[in-house]
Amino acid sequence: MQKYILKVDGMQCGMCEAHINDAIRQAFAVKKVTSSRKKKETVILSEQPLDEQALRDVIQATGYTLVSVTGEAVVKKGFFH
Repeated sequence: MQKYILKVDGMQCGMCEAHINDAIRQAFAVKKVTSSRKKKETVILSEQPLDEQALRDVIQATGYTLVSVTGEAVVKKGFFH
């Protein structure tokens, strides 16, 4: 599982968050995507690695500015770990 944290400028309201979330869901097969205008970030969980340039293109097409992308592998721990 991959976790991406995108720093996004330009979100002002809940509809902005939803707009970015919908654009990402339409462009990529992701497990989960959440955006926060207060933190100015979008967090994506994906089974497969995502192309950073494709992420930039999708965010730019929505009219917002992608400032940075941070990716890391996430290891799911079982119940008894």
